[in-house]
Amino acid sequence: MFQDMHPTPDISHITREDYKDVYEPSEDSFLLMDALEKDADVIKKLKPLVCLEVGSGSGIVSCFLATLLPDPCIFWMTDINAKACQVSTRTMKQNNIFTTDSITTDITSGITERLKGSVDILLCNPPYVLTSTEEVGSKGIAASWAGGNKGREVVDQLLPTINKLLSPQGLFYLVCLKVNKPDEIISIMEDRYDMVGEIILKRRASNEHLMVLKFNHMKQETMAT
Repeated sequence: MFQDMHPTPDISHITREDYKDVYEPSEDSFLLMDALEKDADVIKKLKPLVCLEVGSGSGIVSCFLATLLPDPCIFWMTDINAKACQVSTRTMKQNNIFTTDSITTDITSGITERLKGSVDILLCNPPYVLTSTEEVGSKGIAASWAGGNKGREVVDQLLPTINKLLSPQGLFYLVCLKVNKPDEIISIMEDRYDMVGEIILKRRASNEHLMVLKFNHMKQETMAT
């Protein structure tokens, strides 16, 4: 039976001036939202209490997840770009989501210990474009796309924190490109951090091969089988 798609959050409050400094929702944003909608039953069954998005940009993805969940949840959002944090907060309020905290920080710096073992859903649409290392880590709009070597420099900094942050049943959703070597990312997570990963959604956008990876603790996978 045909099922209506979940509505996209209202982002009419974001201006063209805002988009000079903040990443505008694009194919990768919508692919991640589609992956969350596809996994909606699994996510709802988890009954998440704490969600975290690293690199929230406009805040549209966290907002989409918030409207997807039937019960209240605390949403943490981080971004190295202070303007993005402001816009993310506005996006949540525009859509009547008020259980949020947006923090200007590099990846999860300063909150890793605080959130240790408590994050039920972790989201990241990282900067994944292949660039020089010098372009990585700016505090402006370039921070949303400059990924450095293999487009993986930010991702590779994030990966070691995932198994520390996730709750025992927690799930991690990551956007990447084919050129970012997703199979290598999955192997790293399994071999170094005892996490199981898979590609759950793919899409071609222009000349890019976008995909969403999903990870959970290896112990969780063992218990499920």
